[in-house]
Amino acid sequence: MDKYLNSFRVLFAFHSGKIENEEITYHDTREIFENGRVVNYTGSPRALFEQQNQKLCYEFLKEKIVKKEPLAIGLVKEIHRVLTGGTYDERRYVANEERPGEFKKHDYVTGVHEVGSAAADVENDLAELIAEVNAYNGPDVLKAAAYLHARFEYIHPFADGNGRVGRTLMNYYLMTRNHPPLIVYDEDKRLYYECLQKYDETEELDALHEFFRYETEKTWEKALALAQGVKQERKGLADFTQGMQPTE
Repeated sequence: MDKYLNSFRVLFAFHSGKIENEEITYHDTREIFENGRVVNYTGSPRALFEQQNQKLCYEFLKEKIVKKEPLAIGLVKEIHRVLTGGTYDERRYVANEERPGEFKKHDYVTGVHEVGSAAADVENDLAELIAEVNAYNGPDVLKAAAYLHARFEYIHPFADGNGRVGRTLMNYYLMTRNHPPLIVYDEDKRLYYECLQKYDETEELDALHEFFRYETEKTWEKALALAQGVKQERKGLADFTQGMQPTE
């Protein structure tokens, strides 16, 4: 799994983090994954914590993916604890007494229609969702994963980090069902949010399902081409030197 996900894990961490934190860069993310450190960094410490946490979460989940451990409330909380460690601000940590790995204690506006489960209902709503997707044994794993993601983001169980946790949970579910994981690319985030909003407003899942199908193909297009022996077309020297006069 490490061999096939070596590049994917870095790209997933970069794009998943970048969607919600503009300070995150691909170079810093790769440095953290490959060398465990970043040199000459001058940005926000939170950006580094978030990407280091992405690496820790990948390591935490590897064995569980291989064993195909089903989703559970405890696993969701632990993923959140790992992904948000060291990132909660003073208001959440001190004033609201909320912690990484614990469900929200207050209500948060999460969309144009203020969707989200009440704090008192989070655990029950999430348990119902987990039981529902764990029980699914049909062929359309990607649609089940889209439903898991849409419902998770609608419930909005944590004070912060719901997007990162939700995308990680979706890929965990896909891989334990023998389906390739996917990257939600930062450049596609507007369409991603529109698809989630459509589910929030109408409970229509087709748009998000098709979006995830597109992102799956985009994620693995080059890897599949290489595996099938298709040579990537690249520009040659002549493409860059046409029209230039020879030197004497």
